[in-house]
Amino acid sequence: MVRHLFCVLLLLGGVLCGSAHARTATARIARVTTGIATLEQVQVSLAWPPEATHGRLSLRVARLDAPAMGYRFRGLDWQCALRRARERGWECTGPVRAGRSSASMLTIRLDAQRTEALLSRGGSQLLVKRAASSPDLTQVDLTRVPLAWTQALLARAWPEARITGGEADASLSVTAASNQPLRIVGPLALRAAALDTPDGSIAAENVGARLDLDLSFGATDDVHIDGRLQGGELLFGSTYVALAQREVALQLEAVNEDASGWRLPKWQWLDGNALQAEGSIAFDRDLEVQSLDVAYRSADLGALAPAYLSGWLGAAGLGELQLSGQADGRVVMHEGALQAASIGLDASIKDPGGRFAFDGISGDARFSAGSRVQSTLRWRGGELYGLAFGPARLPMSSEAGALAVSEGISIPILGGHARFDNLRLKPPAAGQGMELDFGLALDALDVARLAETVGGPAFAGQLSGRIPRARYRDNRLVFEGGLDMQLFDGRVAVSSLEMERPFGVAPTLSADITLDDLDFEALTTVLGFGTITGRLDGRVVGLRLVDWQPVAFDARLYSDRAASRARRTPQRISQRAVQDLSSVGDASLMTSLQSQLIGLFDDFGYSRIGIACVLADEVCAMDGLGSAGQRFIIVQGSGVPRLEVVGFNRRVDWPTLVERLAAVGKGDVKPVVD
Repeated sequence: MVRHLFCVLLLLGGVLCGSAHARTATARIARVTTGIATLEQVQVSLAWPPEATHGRLSLRVARLDAPAMGYRFRGLDWQCALRRARERGWECTGPVRAGRSSASMLTIRLDAQRTEALLSRGGSQLLVKRAASSPDLTQVDLTRVPLAWTQALLARAWPEARITGGEADASLSVTAASNQPLRIVGPLALRAAALDTPDGSIAAENVGARLDLDLSFGATDDVHIDGRLQGGELLFGSTYVALAQREVALQLEAVNEDASGWRLPKWQWLDGNALQAEGSIAFDRDLEVQSLDVAYRSADLGALAPAYLSGWLGAAGLGELQLSGQADGRVVMHEGALQAASIGLDASIKDPGGRFAFDGISGDARFSAGSRVQSTLRWRGGELYGLAFGPARLPMSSEAGALAVSEGISIPILGGHARFDNLRLKPPAAGQGMELDFGLALDALDVARLAETVGGPAFAGQLSGRIPRARYRDNRLVFEGGLDMQLFDGRVAVSSLEMERPFGVAPTLSADITLDDLDFEALTTVLGFGTITGRLDGRVVGLRLVDWQPVAFDARLYSDRAASRARRTPQRISQRAVQDLSSVGDASLMTSLQSQLIGLFDDFGYSRIGIACVLADEVCAMDGLGSAGQRFIIVQGSGVPRLEVVGFNRRVDWPTLVERLAAVGKGDVKPVVD
């Protein structure tokens, strides 16, 4: 802070001149008050030997306070060589420091008409000039001055901000009249400017700027800035702005009355086609937004997303989202709550991760916290996790802080239709996250096309069902009701369906699945699992997928003898199916005379089949129809030869089990006879 000691010296020229010809002279002043600063316990000493060309001046100040500019110094000490300069003028040059701080070089030149002070350190210079004819006006020129030197002045307007880097050039006129606000006017250039706040919510890094300033600090602080930002990065809460090397035109007016919080009654931000915005904004003392009215437009959403939306999108797990097209709209907030918002779109959206895409979005969406407003949004088509869907039209209405689709939406998908009813969206407000409610009905979706899309086995059938209500809260999507699939001449029912972070990082799905009366032969044929005839039941309880990979479930599959008899379907298992079950179940054939004859038969009768796996921590706890000593029965034979397949390892590594299933599909297994 000692670098601004010139604020003291500008007022002591008369004392210095009056002491210049004394052999030794000392002046002690208890208090000096100026329009800029107050000095306490000032001591000036001058030693000038007879016939010498210069004297030695010593200035010490115990305390200096400049509240208008935010500076406070303790223990100032300046030692300089005093000599005659211009006609009737004086010049004194020497090191100056405050307390234990490093010294800078300070030169004071003064005469009856003007006073100049030059503070320098390394390549940084601060030049101050004042004229006797205008004592309230000071000219301040900065050359490569570290921005850290201006920390105290910044704290006057923004106490929480901490300058962490950068330098400045400036030519500023400072007016400090008695009982008048301090006014600073002039151009300012910044290079590599950086700052942050203690909580990290606001930050800037490597920002350049050329600005015209008009600042006034007093009972009411007024700020007028007009200029251009040149590259760098900015952070405001969740909003991260990456300007790269672009230039942004900036204008703003700001007012802070009685330290109640800053108001920006007018501001404008012009960043080419990426973003043009203007409006007003007001903050409280903690820099939380209290009111906002901003109109915006982006003629290039492809440039907008990486420059302005990455912070918001990244928090939602959509940091790589690709946007194209254009958008415009308006946002209005009052007392910290969203009052109105609108967005008009002619755009397309794509998630590079393949989770979703919307093509040809057009129309507008409007939100109102008050009276009802109407809007309509459309799209030509898109994809959801690789599933293509067709065009849709969304007529919407909004009132009392919620957005609702005013009629059901039918979307063509997988040869059938998905219909959304009672769709209602409530944006985040009053500390609560976003809320979404809707009903979902699926009608005759082609399961074969679904299986092909996700790269699964070539299942055939139809998927239908109705979920009366789905609720999204706290990044969790919960479905009430269930879905039914007609597969392999039987039924597959899905219930207790929930999703966490459905479009975020590592989405999680939970569900229970029931299999009822499936055609065993059709299922095993599709799976490449040999041939088993009869009927199959089963259940998968507590299924949990993380990033679409299973991490937990309790699965049990077993033959349905009663259903097989009712349909007059024989229960037979092929030699190939025996091999595959042995491989998957880590099993073998029971030792017996009949087991030596197994290779002579193509298929065998069975009484029951059952296999179970409880997955946890990448290990499957295996089980079957019952125990056979330390083993468990998978196939219980019937007839001659009587076949039994037993498992002998009750704990199987899940990745190993997956490898075995893949080998089964290729037919690369052999039976094991114990």
